Amino acid sequence: MKTFQRIIAQISLLAIIIFYITSIESYAFDPPDEYSHQFIGVAKCKMCHKKEKKGFQYEIWRESAHSRAYETLATPDAKELGKKYGVIDPQIDSKCLRCHTTGHDAPSEFKGRKFDISEGVGCESCHGAGGDYYKSKVMKGIRSGRINRERYGLIIPNEDTCKGCHNANAHMPVKEEFNFKIMWAKIAHPIPEG
Repeated sequence: MKTFQRIIAQISLLAIIIFYITSIESYAFDPPDEYSHQFIGVAKCKMCHKKEKKGFQYEIWRESAHSRAYETLATPDAKELGKKYGVIDPQIDSKCLRCHTTGHDAPSEFKGRKFDISEGVGCESCHGAGGDYYKSKVMKGIRSGRINRERYGLIIPNEDTCKGCHNANAHMPVKEEFNFKIMWAKIAHPIPEG
C-alpha cells in the first residue's frame, strides 16, 4: 500500500512540476500585450493642437506627407510596387499598413469611435495611443512632472521611432538615405515657450 501511495505522490508531484514549468514557459514566451491604451484618432488631438498657443501642430501634420501616407497606397505606383512584394491591395495589406497608418492592427477595443486608419500616419503613430493622455488635466500633469508620461502611454519620439518605418528594409523604393535631422526639421511641431 505504501508503494502505491508513493507512486501516486510521485506522479502528483511530477504533474505539478510539469504544470508549473509549462505555465512559466507559456507566460515567459507569450508576446506582451502590445496595446494597453486606446487609439483616439487625429480629430481628438486636433481639439487642442490646432491652436496658435500649441504652435499650430495639427496644421503642420496636415500639411505633411504623414497625413497622406494612407492615400498613397491607392496610387498606381503603390499598386505596382505592391505586386513586387506579393501585395494585392496595399490599402489592406499589413506589410503596407504597418507604416502608412496608425494602429491598424490594434484590436477593435483599442480603437476609439473617431479612430480611422485613413488618417495615415497620425499623431499616435509617433506619440503613442492617446486615450489616456489626451485630456488637458493629464497633459498639464505630464508637463509639470507630476504625472509619469509612460504610464499614460505618451511617447516622446526620437530617431529610433522614425527608423521603425524609414529604413532600408521598408518595402518601398528609398529615394535617399533617411537623414533624421533633415526630416525631423520638416515635421517639427514643438509647443511654443511661454
